[in-house]
Amino acid sequence: MAHYDLIIIGTGAGGSTLAYKLAPTGKKILVLERGNYIPREKDNWSTQAVFLDAKYKAKENWLDKNGQSFHPGIHYCVGGNTKVYGAALLRMRAEDFGEVEHYGGTSPAWPISYEDLEPYYAEAEKLYYVHGERGIDPTEPPASTPYFYPPLKHEARIKELFDDIEQLGLKPFPLPIGAKLGEDEVGTAPPVLDRFDGFPDPSETKADAHVAALRPALHHENLTLMTDSYVERLITEASGKAISEVVVNRSGNIEHYSADLVVVACGAINSAALLLRSQSEMHPNGLANSSGVVGRHYMAHNNSAMVAISRKPNHTLFGKTLGLNDFYFGSDDFEYPMGHIQMLGKSDPLMFREDAPKLAPGLALDYIAEHALDFWMTSEDLPDPNNRVTLTEDGGIQLHYTENNLEGHKRLQKKLRWILEHVGCEKHWLPNNLYLGKKIPIAGTAHQCGTIRFGKDPANSALNEYCGAHEVSNLYVVDGSFFPSSSAVNPALTIMAQALRVGDYLIREVL
Repeated sequence: MAHYDLIIIGTGAGGSTLAYKLAPTGKKILVLERGNYIPREKDNWSTQAVFLDAKYKAKENWLDKNGQSFHPGIHYCVGGNTKVYGAALLRMRAEDFGEVEHYGGTSPAWPISYEDLEPYYAEAEKLYYVHGERGIDPTEPPASTPYFYPPLKHEARIKELFDDIEQLGLKPFPLPIGAKLGEDEVGTAPPVLDRFDGFPDPSETKADAHVAALRPALHHENLTLMTDSYVERLITEASGKAISEVVVNRSGNIEHYSADLVVVACGAINSAALLLRSQSEMHPNGLANSSGVVGRHYMAHNNSAMVAISRKPNHTLFGKTLGLNDFYFGSDDFEYPMGHIQMLGKSDPLMFREDAPKLAPGLALDYIAEHALDFWMTSEDLPDPNNRVTLTEDGGIQLHYTENNLEGHKRLQKKLRWILEHVGCEKHWLPNNLYLGKKIPIAGTAHQCGTIRFGKDPANSALNEYCGAHEVSNLYVVDGSFFPSSSAVNPALTIMAQALRVGDYLIREVL
């Protein structure tokens, strides 16, 4: 059985970032990825292939709380779900680390403060080529450095919208985006930004975990990546206090590995499933789960998309440059948090095939797409122990989820509609009923978090503040599982920052 100093399971935002951090130590590191590389091909930017045919999604179905089958928006590949994320990399607000009162309940405090994570946010922003500008977003937390890269320039129609929103007395800001534009490389042609949201990027301009973190880590000979390597379970020594064996199904063959440290970074749903599959006599409820929290408190945000149909054509290629947080913590007419608004990538006619005809009869899909302005809204969902990951009798995943804290999200949708109806509506917009909106269903797992929460008390958490398991001395978890609350921004940058923080701790105290 081959032995390593460290095994990292998963190559998404957490696993690849930790690999990047630890590769220079010279330690013998094995990185296991259940999928393979997404090929760089024409279909990467094909709406038909990506959305309608689901070419790159995992070929598996899960069950919901009622036992109904659904196809999750999950991707098993090098880089994980960051291969198809939108690369909007925002810090959580400083207040999000404390207890926050919502209309639907209380969002719990984290065991660490914003100040603990701030230097690692800065490090992650540099690593992932985040382009942004400080001092505009009214909810922006304090930062020790400016952004290392300037904000992306708005295309003409988005700049017009940005200016119109400002004239309403609001404070839109340049959305922080991870994009590898080659500013620091002599002789590099500038890329033309196009599809990020939901698409793999064959140009590799998008700063995903594979491109920005794992690939540089692989330059170190002490780090080995094995693809098509599904970890079936983790086995502990007789005392149950340390992992002694990692059981891997590699392209259909069972292989066994061991390591001084094992880091799980499979994504919040699959990491919880792995620990539950690894139950034993010493861990009858799942590995590191005497608290009973493993798999529980699943969160994925209250997310919805809204498309406004303007009279004026929108020929934007890359519209994802505008954010709005004026209502993040509430407003004059609603004292509770509502959430975050940002632009989405530019839509095309095929994206409206299912929804547009019944909502906007008589309008051709190409007309709708040409005049569409695409928005995304994120509001916080609250940790509920009954929202959880469990295993079916045959070892499959069942995701129990009931939406909560929806009032703030409904208010945010109304705020966005109000904005769109007051930015030159007499010349820019079609009648008010021509908004195409969709709440993201249970299959939308892009913002998954919370299933192996960290905390100071082992009675109600599975991990300590450095994401080490309370009960298993050599087990760490560095994906979104550790979140005790979800905030209302994409979790990716926080996962990356915490992975860097955990990496520093391991270098300083463990390795």
